[in-house]
Amino acid sequence: MASECPIKTVVVLVQENRSFDHMLGWMKSLNPEIDGVTGTESNPLSTSDSNSNRVYFGDRSGYVEPDPGHSLEAIFEQVYGMPWTPSAAFANLEPTMEGFAQQAETIQKGMNEVVMNGFKPDLVPVYKELVSEFAVCDRWFSSIPSLTQPNRLYVHSATSFGATTNDNKMLVEGYPQKTIFESVEENGFSFGIYYQYPPSTLFYRNLRKLKYIDNFHQFDLEFKRHCEGGKLPNYVVIEQRYFETKLLPGNDDHPSHDVSEGQKFVKQVYEALRSSPQWNEILFVIIYDEHGGFYDHVPTPATGVPSPDDIVGPEPYNFQFDRLGVRVPAILISPWIERGTVLHGPSGPYPTSEFEHSSIPATVKKIFNLKEFLTKRDAWAGTFDVVLNRSSPRTDCPVTLPEPVKMRETEPVEEKKLSDFQQDLVLLAETLKGDHKKDIFLNKLADNMTVVEAVNYVEEAFNKFLGECEKAKQGGAHESHNPCLERPQPKREFKSFAHKLFSCLICDN
Repeated sequence: MASECPIKTVVVLVQENRSFDHMLGWMKSLNPEIDGVTGTESNPLSTSDSNSNRVYFGDRSGYVEPDPGHSLEAIFEQVYGMPWTPSAAFANLEPTMEGFAQQAETIQKGMNEVVMNGFKPDLVPVYKELVSEFAVCDRWFSSIPSLTQPNRLYVHSATSFGATTNDNKMLVEGYPQKTIFESVEENGFSFGIYYQYPPSTLFYRNLRKLKYIDNFHQFDLEFKRHCEGGKLPNYVVIEQRYFETKLLPGNDDHPSHDVSEGQKFVKQVYEALRSSPQWNEILFVIIYDEHGGFYDHVPTPATGVPSPDDIVGPEPYNFQFDRLGVRVPAILISPWIERGTVLHGPSGPYPTSEFEHSSIPATVKKIFNLKEFLTKRDAWAGTFDVVLNRSSPRTDCPVTLPEPVKMRETEPVEEKKLSDFQQDLVLLAETLKGDHKKDIFLNKLADNMTVVEAVNYVEEAFNKFLGECEKAKQGGAHESHNPCLERPQPKREFKSFAHKLFSCLICDN
């Protein structure tokens, strides 16, 4: 580790589908330095009508349903004020941020009111306290203007490997790019993934290696215990509940989940970290994967953004990965941060550098003095270690955070259709269980599933997967299989699908 940096553990929590202005914009009323909202921000109901009524941004957010649009086409219209077409996509347009209300009305009449409102600070009291006590970054963008899955891939690998939407084939095979997890391990550091539901980090092919199975921990059983015992690894990723049942509400903030549940979860994580003997060596990062269709007034960067690996996205979009998505919330927490810090744009390493999800592997590389970047994107992205701006750790950091305010008045509907990301998780579970090979499923299993059915299936698949992995470990698969791909491997009989997945698809050291 670089001797000048006091951080030995970086903790990352990625929430779902909310913009900066929607969640934190009204925090400007508490700290004028924050580039938030004043209520003068607006959008026309029709960008093509100069006499169109305008919808002003308000502070009336609460429980949100239904889910606003956030596909690549929807985001293009939100950012540029016109529907996506191939010619418009390559016309070098200037982002106006004028199309949110118009695009929302194409989903449902009156939807403009949903996307053009944010939360009063008192309704998100955990964030109110954290923003006041630590640091907020008011210029952090999603890595690409699209959905959850490709943006989450950037968080740990600085690329989506050409994905602009959900790619079932790649989900089954596993995305092959190198991740920050391997970089951390190669340099003698440790990592751990603490999950409440089966973790989406298994979208990465390399994390399916049998040798990594012990890096996955059940959050509710082990996180607090590891915090109290001072046993957190150097790089910690926390994965929350992406599904919602009546007994276990979703806490990832994805509409229609109640954000008060997300506030409870952040409070739980923070208080566990604060109680740890490792507290003075921790940097806790909270971000959102993408804006979820909610309004934000800051134009998205559309110039000077490097493609991470020169892969062009699939037709019809042929996306060049040369512009970022909409601004999202980012909160940085550590006793080495002064109260009320506001981090604006980065100072480098390039004149066009911005904070985006690739800033996480870039900053981890810098803190731990790792040998190399993952892609051209994290080499370009800004690093946020500059918020560690004290000569000694604070002793006045709050031990507990405020209790959240419940916003949802009705019971969750367990029979509702799955979101795109939830369908991705079901497909991942199919892969881990081996069901994706069966003709009866044809990768369409999630289309007809209810939330409860999905929860039961995903947990059953993951538990079976863990059991079979343990059998494979006991069988010595990870010790006997050679990773040298240039040498032909003998044919082998595999005892289970998990054994095959870990020992054949991915060679293990």
